[in-house]
Amino acid sequence: MASGYGLSGGPSRCFPFWQELLACYVVNTNTDDVTGAKKCVPALEDYYECLHHRKEKARAIELQRAYRRAEAAHPRESAPRPGAIRNLGLLDREEDTKDVLGTNRSITAGNGK
Repeated sequence: MASGYGLSGGPSRCFPFWQELLACYVVNTNTDDVTGAKKCVPALEDYYECLHHRKEKARAIELQRAYRRAEAAHPRESAPRPGAIRNLGLLDREEDTKDVLGTNRSITAGNGK
């Protein structure tokens, strides 16, 4: 299952969990009776969590949901307006935005400038 070697040649991040799981199986099972393997379920869960991070990912998703619910329930008082975001932080500078977008040209057709 686990070779024990990481990307840099040293022990992998999950190798200690694998050793713990293997030791549990060696102590609690034999060739005739494998019912002691039930005692190794917590070690097996730890090893799988190290490999796949499923519980960690689920917890992160739940924290994000809780944060979004809290933000929706109590919106920020100083939240930026869509116009402020468009202006790249230059609050109440719509004229500058028009100049950048080219909608407020002061060049007349007759000057040739």
